[in-house]
Amino acid sequence: MLPFLETVKGWRDWFTGNTGIRLEPWPLFILGSVLLILAYLFMPAAVALAFSLALFLAPLWLPFLLVGGAFSLWLVLRRSEFIASQKYILLEIKPPRNLVKTPLAMEAFLSTLHTAGGESTWYAVWIKGGIRPYFSLEIASFEGQVHFFIWTRANFRRMIEGQIYAQYPGVQIVEAPDYTRLISARPEEWSIWGCDFKHTNAAPLPIKTYVEYGLDQVQKEPEQVDPLANLIEYMGSIGKGEYMWLQFIIRVHKGERYHGKKNARGKTYTWKDEAEELVNEIRKKTRDSYIDVVTGEERPGFPNPTKGQAEKMAAIERNVSKLAFDVGARSVYLARPEKFNPVMIAHMIALFKPFSTEGWNDINSSAWLKTFDDYPWEIGVERVKNKYRRKLVELFRRRQFFYDPFGYGVPSDKSMVMSTEELATVFHIPSRGVETPGLVRIQSATGEAPPNLPT
Repeated sequence: MLPFLETVKGWRDWFTGNTGIRLEPWPLFILGSVLLILAYLFMPAAVALAFSLALFLAPLWLPFLLVGGAFSLWLVLRRSEFIASQKYILLEIKPPRNLVKTPLAMEAFLSTLHTAGGESTWYAVWIKGGIRPYFSLEIASFEGQVHFFIWTRANFRRMIEGQIYAQYPGVQIVEAPDYTRLISARPEEWSIWGCDFKHTNAAPLPIKTYVEYGLDQVQKEPEQVDPLANLIEYMGSIGKGEYMWLQFIIRVHKGERYHGKKNARGKTYTWKDEAEELVNEIRKKTRDSYIDVVTGEERPGFPNPTKGQAEKMAAIERNVSKLAFDVGARSVYLARPEKFNPVMIAHMIALFKPFSTEGWNDINSSAWLKTFDDYPWEIGVERVKNKYRRKLVELFRRRQFFYDPFGYGVPSDKSMVMSTEELATVFHIPSRGVETPGLVRIQSATGEAPPNLPT
């Protein structure tokens, strides 16, 4: 990406955020065409010269433009065909009422999803359109009934079921119909609000995980504080005619968000390299320079970090020592027009506040319907909102975040990178200490019959 484009995008976002005026492509194209015609009317010689130079130099710049665009479109086409050729299923996880497990069990399960096959050779990527597997971890509330799901390719089903049963014996796993397609979710029939989520700081800085809450150890129920209970209670509070969906689309982190950047060793730059830079930056701040009385030279002092700085460096290093996923988080609230509750939007925006830490990292809402400020002079804004609502529902249904032509919302290069510990904090099967009435559980643990049972 050209460096000045990010600056232009920042100016555009600032202008839209402060005025409510959206600079759509077509009006800008029409304005540019009008200015070009006016320039030709008043300065025909200068415009003709500019076009002549562009055509004369076309053999230099046109091949790069055409070939680059053709390769990009080819890759989008092959990937789209590959994704469409796969069979997908939705598995619902139903925990028993007596479940006693920490989020560490979910972290162990997520480690088994850290598989990067499908992109090993140029032939697999450019000819077959192969991509590494991605999964969707989902929590959905249907009129106050909260359910847990995992969306995956069908050929991963046996592996996923086996690993979940290994960590959560007694749970029930069933193939479920796609709940997103059980209602029309059309803006003409439903009131819809939704957003994506992204980090507020650099990816290696961790959020407040279950370890900080002491959930890496089994606690007594009165003492147990599970931050996910806030989210489940909120989703369980919606009423008749209301629905809420939350998904975390995950894939193995390989550093695409850094646009092909290389580290000092000549390898692909990843969040571990970013973490190293962050730690070195903190270390520099802990060294106060002094003047050598003999040579008169300025020298760096002995490192003397504060408690907060030491904890921050330790947290970064612990975070990146674990397996990492690219994570695209998205949430949608749907309700019948007469049941729509605007207060739910404020709660959705602050959905991940229990996981935030001052000075470390936070997960904040962004994009989609949050980009609208509802200024009274925004003409035709409802039409634009309905367009966003349709796209939002479509992307949620397709479980798409990382690949074109469905790259809307938060750009894939701005997606979160999370360790298995962080991911297990925001998505895990709650133990019996979480007593939300709407959380769907089975009455008792399930298991196989004893092998020596008489028949």
